[in-house]
Amino acid sequence: MKALAPFVLFSALAAPTLAGAQQSTSDTNSVQDRPAATFNEIERGFYFSVQGGPSFLVNPPAEEGERPFSSGQMAQVEVGVDIGERLSLGIFLMGAANRAGSDYTGNSGGAASGDFSYLVPGAVARMHLVGFEDNQDVKRTWIYARGGVGYTMFSPKLLLPDSDILVFAGPGVEYYTRLRHFSVGLEVTASYLVSSGSFGFAVSPNLRYAF
Repeated sequence: MKALAPFVLFSALAAPTLAGAQQSTSDTNSVQDRPAATFNEIERGFYFSVQGGPSFLVNPPAEEGERPFSSGQMAQVEVGVDIGERLSLGIFLMGAANRAGSDYTGNSGGAASGDFSYLVPGAVARMHLVGFEDNQDVKRTWIYARGGVGYTMFSPKLLLPDSDILVFAGPGVEYYTRLRHFSVGLEVTASYLVSSGSFGFAVSPNLRYAF
């Protein structure tokens, strides 16, 4: 019996330590790894875009006299929202400046002539038509159609005192970059001023950021 006493004493002291070690191992095994964070390859939602480039009016507004072909530059900012993968709705503000010779008197009756500019607030819709997948099976390149309507205010007022309604539409191509939030594109747009019967067109690269 005396020979067993040290063994019994050791067992009594070691039991709590072994139990604690088993409990610690059990707790460690019960903790699971955190799930890996995942991101959308293409972000869609609210967006902000800018675009600009050369714009042209074939027959600028005029009640009488010459309506010469007029070249210029346009710039536009747009905010809106993506509705799914294919449809986007937004509002925009566009400004343009066009050159015209001294023989262009617009609607001034000869009181003014020359260059003019215009500012257009309005609404726009865009529909993605065809998408092309990259080597990761992500549709990054899209062909789309875009159209809108806006209220056109000209300057100087002496040259073109009357406002007009602008309608426009055209195709474009857009590429969603691997930066997720950014896309770049190129658009060709035909336009028409309703009251004056003026036709125009523009070629505009664009940059878009989606939140």
